[in-house]
Amino acid sequence: MTGGYCMIMHYTVNRIPVGVLGASGYAGRELCSLIAGHPRFSLAFATANEQRGQSVRLNGQIVTFVASDDADLSSAALVFCALPHGASLPWVERAREAGAKVVDLSSDLRPGHGAPRVPYGMPELGAEARQAIRGATVVANPGCYPTSILLALVPLIRADLVRAEATIVANSASGVTGAGNSPKRELLFAEVAEDFRAYGVGNTHRHLTEMRATVAAFGSHADLVFTPHLLPVARGILSTITVPLTDPLGDAVAFYRDAYAGEPFIQVSDTPPSLRDVAHRNVVALSATMLAGTRQPTLLVTSAIDNLMKGASGQALQNANLMCGLDECTGLPE
Repeated sequence: MTGGYCMIMHYTVNRIPVGVLGASGYAGRELCSLIAGHPRFSLAFATANEQRGQSVRLNGQIVTFVASDDADLSSAALVFCALPHGASLPWVERAREAGAKVVDLSSDLRPGHGAPRVPYGMPELGAEARQAIRGATVVANPGCYPTSILLALVPLIRADLVRAEATIVANSASGVTGAGNSPKRELLFAEVAEDFRAYGVGNTHRHLTEMRATVAAFGSHADLVFTPHLLPVARGILSTITVPLTDPLGDAVAFYRDAYAGEPFIQVSDTPPSLRDVAHRNVVALSATMLAGTRQPTLLVTSAIDNLMKGASGQALQNANLMCGLDECTGLPE
């Protein structure tokens, strides 16, 4: 037996201690709730500077927040860093210096952001990606919009089906939890209810950097036009993506079923998914169909995720499972 195997067995008996930096946000609280129900993890600490000393009940467990500076980073074998973009990287470095593995939920370490290269935490990108996550000490957890869009695009790029001069158009609608829980006038109930609007228009949304870098890494130089929209619901993302193809697909659904055969968290269906199909689940629901009436073969892919699960905390836990030598499905609702 290797030392790594013995360590995993030791943690399996005694549980693996994990910490959450930035636990008061929607993603952080979701993580604490998932950890409370996880058969192999235990919560060593949860930080929230503005709410330090306060206790909340998450999934039947009482969690008391501490200040980040008061967290004993060395008490955790793995740390989830759910701090804001731009503030996360120094804490990732501190956690690593304390001996912990880290899953970073911010954009600081994602592809295209100029930070040190670490594995991108999207296991469904292929065997090489999954193996890199298993052996990593730090993993960059993908953004919610990129998760819903990239998993629709990568199989097509791999199969060399995307036209070289293509403009891929992705329209995504998200629930308000995707904007975080900081008080903002435009997110008040009276402002959001009975309304539907685009934001980040002009193809400038920060998630485009991550998506463009990943698409390019798989060999495509297609343009990507992305427009997010705000839905008057709490959680979920529904994306519709139009992709110009080199050749039409005879059975687009069968193509995706083959591409993702054996993937526990990707579900392909004949009918377009809805947010109800994915709420509180760590899944990507996909469907695809060739468009009629276009001058060149064009595919429409529909993708649905829960932005707090597969779009954030559920995916982070999936990555943590792999990093700790556990089955990646452990503790996650499929």
